[in-house]
Amino acid sequence: MAERPPGETLAAFAASLDIEAIPPAVLDRAEDLMIDWLGSALAGKGARPVESIARFAERMGPSDGPSEVLIHRRGSSPLVAAIANAAASHVVEQDDLHNSSVLHPATVVFPPALAVAQSIGAGGSELLAAVVAGYEVGVRVGEFLGRSHYRIFHTTGTAGTLAAAAAVGRLLRLDAGQMAHAFGSAGTQAAGLWEFLREAADSKQLHTAHAASAGLTAAYLAADGFTGARRIFEGAQGMGAAFSRDADPARLVDRLGERWALAETSFKFHASCRHTHPAADALLHAMRTNGLVAADIESVTAHVHQGAIDVLGPVVDPQTVHQSKFSMGTVLGLVAVRGSAGLADFDAHWRDADVTAFRDRVAMALDADVDAAYPARWIGKVALRTRDGRTFASRVDEPKGDPGNPLDGAEIVSKAERLAAYRDGASGAEIRRAIARIRALRETPRVGFLLA
Repeated sequence: MAERPPGETLAAFAASLDIEAIPPAVLDRAEDLMIDWLGSALAGKGARPVESIARFAERMGPSDGPSEVLIHRRGSSPLVAAIANAAASHVVEQDDLHNSSVLHPATVVFPPALAVAQSIGAGGSELLAAVVAGYEVGVRVGEFLGRSHYRIFHTTGTAGTLAAAAAVGRLLRLDAGQMAHAFGSAGTQAAGLWEFLREAADSKQLHTAHAASAGLTAAYLAADGFTGARRIFEGAQGMGAAFSRDADPARLVDRLGERWALAETSFKFHASCRHTHPAADALLHAMRTNGLVAADIESVTAHVHQGAIDVLGPVVDPQTVHQSKFSMGTVLGLVAVRGSAGLADFDAHWRDADVTAFRDRVAMALDADVDAAYPARWIGKVALRTRDGRTFASRVDEPKGDPGNPLDGAEIVSKAERLAAYRDGASGAEIRRAIARIRALRETPRVGFLLA
């Protein structure tokens, strides 16, 4: 009997994943990640690209429905809610990241999963099992596509489509064959190119909105008997062949049911592209250890992996707040001058003269050791020269928010509260009630609105 292709094995795993098979610590982390995601989604309220996508989706869908559009406090169809919430949760650059897949799972898993769970009246335990399935699939697809993929493609837009399909397919109780068809339909729709970043275009939010909606669509079509390519990953004209030079199908099935990739996911501390975080933490460490202030520093070299150069390198003179979050110099300028790179720091100070002056004193250099560790580990290394001729070097092996240097429960809640308050997405009382609802999911017979 022929061995089952890796993609079909992954589909069978996602279809059969039961909450009883998931360790309690992984479910606890899933709740933490959902709280973190909710904060990011609420912080997207009022952002121009988000509101544009949400307006479009709401015009196309019903004016009421069972699924919650968080930023507008209204119900609509699962598709509309998934699109709006996925766009909203990726704009302030505070959503989670899984290191070795370079995937932001929350923003493509929670929006379609929550919308569908609300629509079909699923219980909280079913929602959590679906979320875990989405994370496990999305991470492994990102790892399968490899480093060469990320140089051109935004992995959250591509692998994220499969993550969304897995989460929704699990809620719809697709069998293994149907899940494989859903993966085929999701994979053929996968998209997302980095070119937008060169000119500060709005496409990043469209990537997550599309991934959530395309994955949801693929799962519903599969439930209706629609077929997709069963070898969408490893086939001669599949995703690996089209999107990668180093695709490794073995990564699709890496320790399924033993290694829980969801638990490896990092929380973002700074409100910027994750590629800037290791250097920002290393710079803060150097300044605090040696009693330096921004005015003391003549130059900074951030020693980085190639992925950071590929994504951040084109952003030399950022033109918008969002683009500035992909500028290594701006991020290091904010942490040097202000001590932090949070949402308020970017909004009010990214163009301050002292920040831009510091930005122009920052360079990036490819570091062989840092690059060899990436993407499994995101090491931060900086070299500083002071105006009086001194030199300092600093290294951080695990940036703040990584599993080895985590945010604790109080920090996760505090972050969600700050994000909810950022554009008046929710009051303190409302976000605390929503957090309590998330913490009670395992005992919730029917998932309702989080902000009722």
